[in-house]
Amino acid sequence: MTNWVSHRTRRLRRHHLGSVAGRALALGLVRAGLVTVGLAGMAPAAWAQGQTAAVPVASRIAFDIPAQDLNGAVLSFAQKAGLRVFFDTERFGGRRSSPVQGSYSTAEALELLLRGTGLSYRFTGPNRVTIVDPAAAATGGATAGIELDTIDVAADGNGTVGYVATASTAGTKTDTPLIETPQSITVVTRQELDDRNVQTLTEAVAYTPGVRTQQSGYDPRYDAFSVRGFDVTYNGIYRDGMRLPGANMAIFKVEPYGVESVTVLRGPSSALYGLGSPGGLVDITSKRPTEEAFGEVEVQGGNYDWWQGQFDIGGPVDKEGQWLYRLTGVLRDAGSPNVYGGGTNDMTFIAPALTWKPSDDTRITFLGEYQKSETPASLPYYGWTGTGGEVFSKNFGDYNALNQEQWRIGYLAEHDIDSVFTIRQNLRYGSTNTGVRYTGATGLDTSTNVASRYSAYVQDYLDSFVVDNQVEANFATGAVEHKLLVGLDYSYLALSGGIGYGAASDYDLNTNQPLGPIEDPALTAASYRQRQNQVGLYVQEQAQYDRFILTLSGRQDWVDTDDIDLLADTAENIDDSEFTYRAGLTYLFDNGIAPYVSYSTSFAPNLGVDINGDAFAPTTAKQIEAGVKYQPIGFDGFFAASVFQINQNNGLVTDDTNPLYQVQTGEVRARGFELEAVANLGAGLKVRGAYTYLDMENIAGDPDTVGLVPSGQPENTFAFWADYQFQAGTKLVGLGVGVGVRYIGTTWGDSLNTFENDAYTLLDAKLSYDFQYINPALKGWSFQINAENLLDEEYTTCDAGYCYLGAPRTVIAGLKYRW
Repeated sequence: MTNWVSHRTRRLRRHHLGSVAGRALALGLVRAGLVTVGLAGMAPAAWAQGQTAAVPVASRIAFDIPAQDLNGAVLSFAQKAGLRVFFDTERFGGRRSSPVQGSYSTAEALELLLRGTGLSYRFTGPNRVTIVDPAAAATGGATAGIELDTIDVAADGNGTVGYVATASTAGTKTDTPLIETPQSITVVTRQELDDRNVQTLTEAVAYTPGVRTQQSGYDPRYDAFSVRGFDVTYNGIYRDGMRLPGANMAIFKVEPYGVESVTVLRGPSSALYGLGSPGGLVDITSKRPTEEAFGEVEVQGGNYDWWQGQFDIGGPVDKEGQWLYRLTGVLRDAGSPNVYGGGTNDMTFIAPALTWKPSDDTRITFLGEYQKSETPASLPYYGWTGTGGEVFSKNFGDYNALNQEQWRIGYLAEHDIDSVFTIRQNLRYGSTNTGVRYTGATGLDTSTNVASRYSAYVQDYLDSFVVDNQVEANFATGAVEHKLLVGLDYSYLALSGGIGYGAASDYDLNTNQPLGPIEDPALTAASYRQRQNQVGLYVQEQAQYDRFILTLSGRQDWVDTDDIDLLADTAENIDDSEFTYRAGLTYLFDNGIAPYVSYSTSFAPNLGVDINGDAFAPTTAKQIEAGVKYQPIGFDGFFAASVFQINQNNGLVTDDTNPLYQVQTGEVRARGFELEAVANLGAGLKVRGAYTYLDMENIAGDPDTVGLVPSGQPENTFAFWADYQFQAGTKLVGLGVGVGVRYIGTTWGDSLNTFENDAYTLLDAKLSYDFQYINPALKGWSFQINAENLLDEEYTTCDAGYCYLGAPRTVIAGLKYRW
């Protein structure tokens, strides 16, 4: 199979504002409050027209690529030049490159690199180049052309190959290499998501450093996890750079099959994003239209009555490639473990996407989604009393469902005015309707084994509107290169809902059957309405002088929140404003090592109320971080190490007296360090590893908890995943094997640190086969089976005094056809 390498770290800016669509987009951004100020003496980049396609010649880049194996040299060139390089690694590997040292245009550098190899190249687009063998082409032999159905195997054309990503917009809101971002950041690629066959966002981030999953045991309702010891469920989930809000039981769910990649940015990030968690944020990149036509369909089956069908198709709509589309869908009918009488885990998901490129300067992608899901609303747990004999309860299956219907629609628009200025507008409107039904045991007649129960009903509606306007300028003043970003964003959130409790029919534990129906109780326990308007103005400067990169970010937020208690007929208006910032310094060594240091702050007003109906105060935090990143030259890998300290004030935690509510803490300090390694080692082997040490302590607030450790947070965690594909020439070619290990250390089970959760280790595995190696006529067909908690380790996690069963062994097998 033909392999290829693609890397893009910086997009070359070009052309001027000329099209009608470009003028319309520019006018829309100006009306939104952004004004573009011209800088004298900055001319558009020049372009030369080659025989086959446009060849960039104006921009000059400092290269330092020693003579080496051609595969490694091309990889280094692609990373530095920010180009998509199509290259037959099997045919051309083993040849020796020539050194490239000095400041050259991309065309000049590539010509030097290939000198003496007998190979040539052709630019097929402003940032696409194909390496070819002229001799083979002249005789009608193979060239370095790429079969379209191999595009998904190696790269996504966005600085990503296999498991290794080299760039992300999450850390800076600009297209910046990870090694230049002065903050700890991890990108989980589509290839890794496919290999591990993740079914939730929680599973997607389970192998990244600093992330704690399953703090409340097995829970398919939401993607609940923490980063660096702080919850991100409500304030730390973003999609396509825009916040996915959550309040009470209304939290947007994420279907990972509709995701291109997942980025974890650790540490306070309000300087760019505004409202956010002190631990960091998780940014989800939606699947978007592709320039190459493709399609896949898969059927899956597994234990707990898991049946799922999914498809993903896309490509050009017209011959000119001005319109591109993508359509992704999932239909799941599945059961859920740990529920008396059975539970469900159903999903209907459809996500259309359409890209319009009226010119080389303008790109607009429209993204939509409709999703309907049902999971258990209550899973087995018990409240710890210290005896160790507590009985799991509240998991009856007859009146136990969380039904959610959600949708979103929006667009991502970008226009290059010239070689200096780029303007963007990202917009999304979303809505979710969540209904929660469950029962709880109030007593047990031991003579009949019949339990008496109560019922609970929660209904929440959440509407969200977000728009983010940006102007980016890339220019130089003397020896200093600048990347300046100015942005203005606005968000509107509307929450309405209520809670009710009532009587429920008894439940016969002998037959696991209810003794009557249950009606939804009236919402008489709570009825509320909240509105929140937020405006943020931010500026960021990325200045590079020689090998130093200084990153300065500052943001002013204004937040207006109306909180109405409909039962008490009271209203409260809260105005919050805060200035947050980040300062970071990075130094780039020639050998790929980049040490950095940064200081950042965060600010987050909180939607929702406590058990008394009182609104929450904003959560604030500050962090100092230092680390080193290593991207070896000529080696497809990325390594990082960081140390940090975060101090948070007024954070939200689960209420010990009622898990439906939250309470605010005083000051919490988190110290620790993280190690991460990800690499495509060649010959079919890809690996990811992560280790986290976390030391948390309450240093102010409730006198009973000062000096103690917040519950549910382990001091040590470790994760490692490896995937190996047997290569051509071996007897097992076509077979793929993956194995993963996750270790979670001991944690405190309650806020008073009276008891501990035991450490546990989970084993995950994968087995796949590509049928084309049996018969070429079966090309495109493949089989894969994944198991989580393969050894069915039984474990319990306790947090805030409530204990939950861990996820049992799950096995899912899938048959896929891709064309």
